[in-house]
Amino acid sequence: MALLVETGLSGWLSNEEIAREIVRHDPDADIRTPETLGNADEITAVAVSSLQHDHPKRLPNLQLVQKLGAGVETIINHPSLPSHVRVARLKPDAPAQGIAEWFLAYILRAQRHMTQYEAAQSRAEWSPRPPTFTPDTVVGVLGLGHIGGRTAAMLRAVGFQVMGWSRSPKQIDGVTCLHGAAALPELLGRCDYVCAILPSTPATVNLFDAEMFAAMKPGSHLLNAGRGDLIDEDALITALNQGTPGHAVLDVTRQEPLPPESPLWHHSGITITPHVSGWHLGDALSDVAENFRRLKTGAPLLHEVDRQLGY
Repeated sequence: MALLVETGLSGWLSNEEIAREIVRHDPDADIRTPETLGNADEITAVAVSSLQHDHPKRLPNLQLVQKLGAGVETIINHPSLPSHVRVARLKPDAPAQGIAEWFLAYILRAQRHMTQYEAAQSRAEWSPRPPTFTPDTVVGVLGLGHIGGRTAAMLRAVGFQVMGWSRSPKQIDGVTCLHGAAALPELLGRCDYVCAILPSTPATVNLFDAEMFAAMKPGSHLLNAGRGDLIDEDALITALNQGTPGHAVLDVTRQEPLPPESPLWHHSGITITPHVSGWHLGDALSDVAENFRRLKTGAPLLHEVDRQLGY
């Protein structure tokens, strides 16, 4: 049994770096990269960020797809992935902390009028403005799992009023938690900032359509670090032109990399970051090594995904 590391990404951690880290946690594990693949019939697990279209065909004895992150929609919806192949994701602290910091950074940037001051400096213009008072600011967090819970707690610690929304009931100290589809428009109408950290499921694809944008507080900010297909991008542009919301910060888009011809690049109400909010894995690769051990021994996997539910 061997584990193939083939992330499917460039500009991030290399396959070799990830393989070395997994071996550090399990020196006896047979860890391979595309350059050291050898006999593909021996590969029983693959560690990926994006499952390639030909992985199931190339790896006939595949038993586990280990996602090097959280979102698994492209894996479970892979058209040729056999139903017996199991899927697991990571729930590391490092990217959860990083994503929470990304939300906080862009919220504080708006609260403190940083963009306006940068523009004023280019004009040699001294034009002070009062910052928005944090205790009067309401921030909503959509998705209260591992990452969302960390984000809500961080924002609450800074002093924001925090509301949370999830599919099922949740409780977080100091956070007003709502749940269910009917409660979402209520939350959107009360929030100055909306932080989306939702998975991609049939219930969330295009959740933010024209109707949902209309429910948002005029001038509010939408920040998305969950999945790109949460947002109907054409409806977003129309809504921004109408001022509801007033601004969007997108770390994820429906197509990545975002094509140069996309109107999202050039809209004055949109800020784009290239899917960098949860960059670091921290010690999460120890879970990859552990899951490979568990696969070999038949023990329950860490963070296994229910392929029917999508998470």
